[in-house]
Amino acid sequence: MNQSMEASAHDQRRPAMRSRPARGQPRAEEVLREPMFARFWTASTVSSVGTAATSIALPVLVVRYLGASNFEVGLVNAAQLLPYLVLGLLAGVFIDRWRRRPMLIRTSIGRAVLLASVPAFWAVGWLSLPLLIVILVGFGALNVFAIAGAQSFLPAVVSRPQLFRANARIDQSDAVAQTLGPAAGGALVAALGAPLILLIDAVSYVVNAVLIGRIKVLEPTPEPVDRRSGIGAAIKDGVRWIYRHPTLGPMTVSSHVWFIGNNAMLTVLAPFALRDLDLSSLTFGLLFALLGVATLAGALLSPRIGDLLGVGRTVVTCRAGYPVALVLLGVIAGHGVSRTAAVVVVFGALGLWGLISGVENPVEMGYRQTITPPNFLGRVNSTARSANRTCAVLGALAGGAVSGAFGYRTAFLLGAAALIAPFVIAVVTPLRSARIET
Repeated sequence: MNQSMEASAHDQRRPAMRSRPARGQPRAEEVLREPMFARFWTASTVSSVGTAATSIALPVLVVRYLGASNFEVGLVNAAQLLPYLVLGLLAGVFIDRWRRRPMLIRTSIGRAVLLASVPAFWAVGWLSLPLLIVILVGFGALNVFAIAGAQSFLPAVVSRPQLFRANARIDQSDAVAQTLGPAAGGALVAALGAPLILLIDAVSYVVNAVLIGRIKVLEPTPEPVDRRSGIGAAIKDGVRWIYRHPTLGPMTVSSHVWFIGNNAMLTVLAPFALRDLDLSSLTFGLLFALLGVATLAGALLSPRIGDLLGVGRTVVTCRAGYPVALVLLGVIAGHGVSRTAAVVVVFGALGLWGLISGVENPVEMGYRQTITPPNFLGRVNSTARSANRTCAVLGALAGGAVSGAFGYRTAFLLGAAALIAPFVIAVVTPLRSARIET
C-alpha cells in the first residue's frame, strides 16, 4: 500500500464529529473577506454569468444561424457532454499530479480561445455545424479539467471550517447567474446576434484566468508519479477510495441516482409545461427563473442549516423532499385538475426542488472537499462528476422514453419512486450521521 492509500485509509478510520471552527481560525461567515477567496469567487461568478448567457445564444446559433435539425441539435448537446464520459477518470489523475492554479489558468485561456473562434469563423463565412461540434468537444474537454480542478483547488484557498460557506457563496452566485443570465442573454442575442454573445463569454474566461492568476496560496505537493503502477492503477486507487469510504461512498452512489431522477424530470417537464399546460415562452422562462431564485434561497440558508443539523441529517432531510416534488407533478399530470391549479403546483414543485437542492449541494461539496486527502481530490471530484454526467444522460433518455410510451403522469411518478432510493441510501448507511472532525 502506497503512502496516499495509507492516508486515505487513516482518514476513513477517523471518529466523526460535528463541524465547528477551531479556536483562532477566522469565522466561516467572513469567508468573502479573505482576499484570495474573494478573487476565486469573483472569477467563478464572472465565468458563470458568461456561461448562462451562452446557454441561450448557443441554441439560437445552432437552430437559426446554422439551420440544424433536431437530431443535429442532439449532436451538439452530446458534443459538450462526451468529454466527461471519455476523460472524466483520466482527468482526475492528472489534476492530482499537477499544480492546480496554473492548470486553471491554462484551461480558462483555452476555453476563451475556442469560444472566440466561433464568431471569428462566422465572420469569415467558415462556421459549419461539424466545425462547431469539434470546437465544443474541445471546449468540453477543457471543462472536464477546469471544473474538477477548481473543486480541488478551493481547499487550498480557504481553511477547512470555511469550505461549507465558501461553497454556499459560489452556489449563490451561480444561482443568480442562472436566473439573470438567460434573460440578459436573450436580450443581447436580439441586440447583437448569437455569435457575438460567445465572444462576450470568451472575455469572461480571460477575466477568470487573470483573477485566478492573482490568487497566491500554498498548494499541497502534487502526488508523485509512480512509474510502476501507471495511470490505470491511479484511477483504480481514486475509484476505490471514493466508493469504499463509509460515508462518501453512499453519498456518491445516491447522487448518481439523483442525477437520473433530476434529468428525467427536466426532460419531461419541458414538453409537459409547453404542450399540456400550454405555457407561453415567457411563463416557461419565469418557471426556470423561479428555480434559480429558489436555489439561491437554499444556498443562502445552507450554512445555517448545515451547522444546525450536521452533514448527515441535512442530506437525509433534503433527500426526503425530492420525491415529494415529483409526486406533486405526477398528481397534476392526471385528469381532473384545472389548468390554473396545475400551473400553480408546477411552480410550487420547482420552487421546492430548487430550495432543497440549494441547501444540499454546498453541504455535500464541502463535506467531500473536507474529508478527501489533497492528493485524491482531483480523482474524487472527477470520478463523481463523470459518473453523474453519465447518469444524467441515462435519466434524460429514460424520461423521454417513459413519457413518450406511458405519458407524463407515469414518468413523474416513476421518477419519484426512483428518487426514494437516494433517501433510503442516506438513512440506512453511516451517511445519516456524517460529521466533520474539527
